[in-house]
Amino acid sequence: MSDGYRILVVEDNDFVRMQIVKYLNDAGMETIEASDGDAALDKIIADRGIDLAIVDVRMEPMGGFDFIRAIRGRDIETPVILVTGDQTPDLLERAGQCGVSAVLMKPVEKDRLVKTVERTIVSSKRLV
Repeated sequence: MSDGYRILVVEDNDFVRMQIVKYLNDAGMETIEASDGDAALDKIIADRGIDLAIVDVRMEPMGGFDFIRAIRGRDIETPVILVTGDQTPDLLERAGQCGVSAVLMKPVEKDRLVKTVERTIVSSKRLV
């Protein structure tokens, strides 16, 4: 089911990024990596074939919410899943206001990640 999905993974922690990429590759998905929001923005503008972005909330200079605002401002409707170690009370509210598809807590669990990605892509394709 997940073969051929192209996922942009945006995470400034190399270990966490490599772990997420491995989980997705093991599930048959293609991954594109970026270590910050600026690099990710360049990649998603250049490649409109990305099915979904998995984005860390806290990165410098451009964090997850800034990345979402930047892509939506360019009419890029790619679904976004946020990953975070943050447990601030307003995080889910902010995510909902930005149209985030899901929020996953770190450390990311493989099965939850893969199922969330597949479910998000399938439901976003239905809306098109």
